[in-house]
Amino acid sequence: MFTPRVALASLSGEADATWAKNGAVDAGAAFIGGVSLDTATRDAARRLVDRGRCEFLPPDPIAFITAELDALADVTITPGVNVRSTTVQPVRTVGRRCAEYNAILEINAHCRQDEMCTVGAGESLLQDNRRDRLHELIRAGRAGGAPVSVKVRAGIDNVDLAAIARTVADAGGEIIHVDAMDTEVSIERIATAAPELFIIANNNVRGHESVREYHEYGADAVSIGRPSTNQHIRRRVCRATEDVFETMNTDTRLSHIQQ
Repeated sequence: MFTPRVALASLSGEADATWAKNGAVDAGAAFIGGVSLDTATRDAARRLVDRGRCEFLPPDPIAFITAELDALADVTITPGVNVRSTTVQPVRTVGRRCAEYNAILEINAHCRQDEMCTVGAGESLLQDNRRDRLHELIRAGRAGGAPVSVKVRAGIDNVDLAAIARTVADAGGEIIHVDAMDTEVSIERIATAAPELFIIANNNVRGHESVREYHEYGADAVSIGRPSTNQHIRRRVCRATEDVFETMNTDTRLSHIQQ
């Protein structure tokens, strides 16, 4: 779905259009954000800022996303937008914006900050009592017309990522973006449980060895987090993906996303 098969993962308050442009020569996709969309998540983001974290808090998050996607319209990279929300309507709206720009909408079920989890966003969406809301958010994004990714984290107590993968697939999501948290075998479990999903593996991706390991566990692509601003690491990972995933360039499982 993108080439090379390396994505730049969203960095809170830092991953914007300029960041994506700077990394475009070495990456096939870039997820800007995360962007908090509704009142609950924006209030949570303000509390995070109050204690020193960097967050995107534009006056109008939809206008901000539109401007960022417009800035990437002529850049040779597949854009993505990582969003946080507890309600479906703004996710549906962003889904429409993403569809207009051939961008991926990514639901953030990854943030582990207490402020976000307390309001029902971030990794709290992976808990059994919030699984229905995750399903609804994915459906809302798809209703907007965008391909939907869900960013998740491995290694959370009482969370079965294989079951989460099935939720993503059953709700119409196409992509699962996994922070493996040093448990690379979680990629294999997801690939077995939901083989129709496109898997982006994240965590300690630095070069050929890590790319090959994730590929062998079943990943379709990898992503770079904090080192995404380091050109040397981006270039090394890019070359590794071109080598390791070369035989998969004709993979058509998600070719409809590019249509």
